[in-house]
Parts: sequence; structure tokens; C-alpha cells
Amino acid sequence: MNVWQAIVLGIVQGMTEFLPISSSAHLIVVPWLFDWPEPGLAFNVALHLGTLSGVLAYFWRDLIQIGRGWLAGIIRLRLLEEPASRLGWAVIIGSVPAGVAGFFLNDVIDRYFHSGGGGDTAIMLTSVLLIVLGVFLWLAERAGSRRRALHELGLRDGVVVGLAQALALLPGVSRSGSTITASLFLGFTRPAAARFSFILGIPAIAGAGLLEMLELMRTGLPAEERIVFFAGVISAAITGFLAIAFLLRFLQRFSTGIFILYRVALGLVLLVLVSFAR
Repeated sequence: MNVWQAIVLGIVQGMTEFLPISSSAHLIVVPWLFDWPEPGLAFNVALHLGTLSGVLAYFWRDLIQIGRGWLAGIIRLRLLEEPASRLGWAVIIGSVPAGVAGFFLNDVIDRYFHSGGGGDTAIMLTSVLLIVLGVFLWLAERAGSRRRALHELGLRDGVVVGLAQALALLPGVSRSGSTITASLFLGFTRPAAARFSFILGIPAIAGAGLLEMLELMRTGLPAEERIVFFAGVISAAITGFLAIAFLLRFLQRFSTGIFILYRVALGLVLLVLVSFAR
């Protein structure tokens, strides 16, 4: 992989990690379309570090407030009284399903989708999942009341949205897409759904990055890959920060309809391309 490809994939990761269109699907599809080499372990670490940096840079004030509220709730033995404390516990509890699913299934999914094990069938399955989650997001837009604010979030909401996040291990589902969809079904406003999605995603992104970082420390980062590594980190961080800012502002005025259309259209186009490629 060269620097140009690293920058492109970093931009793709930064945008699609936070927009509800599936980053893992795009990181499979883009190299497949252009016949680029599959991103290796080092570059996967770079992408996780980049998106983690972007979301931390955007939400650092929120995280400090949540941390203070969470600690204050423990000290006062009033764990769920304040919204910040409830949000902290919801993030902790909501992160468990993705952690458990990742521990048991990540290697299997990685071999099938990211290492070429599934071949064209993996692309087809990814395409179907893009369409299916798009349909569910459309249903959530129609069924959700969109009246609940983020301060109304409780532990039950954290569990439900956390279970939805676990599904995002499958390329095409989308971590932000699945969690925003679940939050809309629970009646949250679009901005509140997106905000909780991004905050809930921090432990998941950090956990995935940490596991890969430990493996990279064991194998080492070759000198010739260092420029590619940092190009991926920087491009993913900048684009991720901008994608978060864009989506939060966008959802204050508009629905997720454009993303639904994009998911369905991309899924159908990929199904056609794979059919003709066979």
C-alpha cells in the first residue's frame, strides 16, 4: 500500500465510521473495486487510532462531564439520579455486548470478510446487509416518536442500543447506523441518537484498536510502513472529526433519508457488479 492509497482509505474510514453507511463495508469494497492490497494489521491500527482521535477531540468536554457525573454518583451512592451518571453507566453497560461478540467472533468475521476468505460471496453478503439496515433505518424514521432527549436516556436504552452495536461486527451493518436506528426506535431525537451513538462507540473503537495495537507491538511496525501508518492516522482523524460535526448539524434539520437511499443504492450496485464479475 502506498501513501496515496493510505490517505484515501483514511478518508473513507473517517467519513464512514460516523456516518450511518458502514465503514467496514467501504474498507472491503474500495480495495476490491480498485484491486488494491488488503489493509494489513498496521494500517488497521492506524485507522482505529485516527477515528478514536477524531471522536475524542470532538467530545472531550462531554466525556469530562460524564466522568465527573459518574464518579459523583458513585460517591453519593446515587448512581442513576443525574443524567451524566446515567449516561456513563449506559455507555459501560452498552459496551458489553460488542465486547463479548468481538472477543468470540472477530477473528472468524475478519477471516471471512477482510482476508478474502469469503471471496465474492462476502461482497454479496455485505451488499445485502447494507440494504437490510437501510430498510430498518427507514422503519425507525417512520416508527420513532423522536421526542426523547439525551438526558432521558436510561440503562435499558443502553442495553438495547449496545445489542444493536454488537451487530456492527458484520460489514454492511454499520456501528453508527445500527445504534442510531435502535435509538430512533426507542423514541430519541435524531441529534440525541447520533450523539449517544458516537459516545457509545468510543469504548468499542478503543477496544478494537487496543487489541490490534498489542498484536502490532508483538510483530513490530516495519520502517517502510511508518509513513503509510501516519498518513492513515491523520487522514482518518481529520475526516472523522468533520464527519461527526457534519452529521450532528445535519440531523438537526434533516432526516437520515439520504443515507438510507445511499445504502440501498450502493448495495444494489455492488450486487450487480459482483454478478457480472462472476
